[in-house]
Amino acid sequence: MTTLFSKNNKQVVIRGSGDIATGIAVRLHNCGYQVIMTDITLPTMIRCSVSFGQCLYGDSTTVEGITAIKATTLEDVADILAKQQIPVIIDADLSITKALNANYLVDAILAKCNLGTQKTMAPITIALGPGFEAGKDCHALIETSRGHYLGRVIYKGCTLPNSGIPGNIAGYTYERVVRSPCAGQVQRLSKIGDIVKQGDIIAKVDSMPVYAPLSGMVRGLINDGLSVENDFKIADIDPRGEKADYTTVSDKARAIGGSVLEAMLHLALQYD
Repeated sequence: MTTLFSKNNKQVVIRGSGDIATGIAVRLHNCGYQVIMTDITLPTMIRCSVSFGQCLYGDSTTVEGITAIKATTLEDVADILAKQQIPVIIDADLSITKALNANYLVDAILAKCNLGTQKTMAPITIALGPGFEAGKDCHALIETSRGHYLGRVIYKGCTLPNSGIPGNIAGYTYERVVRSPCAGQVQRLSKIGDIVKQGDIIAKVDSMPVYAPLSGMVRGLINDGLSVENDFKIADIDPRGEKADYTTVSDKARAIGGSVLEAMLHLALQYD
């Protein structure tokens, strides 16, 4: 995917299309960049209402007034970009999108490890969170851990290690995350935005019920019919209840999106 940097090339390839990747895409799109997103065939995001990858399951997806549409060819990508929309293409290893010769590549998979991104894949390559080393795997790295350093841009070295503890919302951390009680196929019994009480059954995995661990809003719930492994993250309950917002980009995603933009602009200066 190596190419020469061009000041007129506004294309950004984002690996991943979940809620954090979508927050980045929204910020870059609003700043005039042409965003192309890639993902696996059936993404396993849970915040489907704010993930552009949801369009891979069928209809187009709109977040904060920006529409994403599934693309299958490079011609589709060009047509969707021409409509000021965001193409999302099934291309986990970038075998198709490498032909784009984009100026920027952003790894927003958030797998806590590097799934193949290399610094040479684009003139400017940026990665998110643990599993990367800035200066070796990418040109810049963004801190994704909530707290004082969230959104810090790192040009040499690594982010904080993965703590394994979800971000604190209204005093709850790991308690608000719902995991599969077994391996099997997910059946949704609730929808994102529903208000539930502790102990309510929100889904099933095969015949095993999945209970709400606390009262609040179902802010995230994995797509119906997906097969998951035991202990796989499948839902998220927001203890703020009706005060939670499941329709717009989160504060964390918006902060990280701003940091990615900062890194892109900073690194582009080296080509002046």
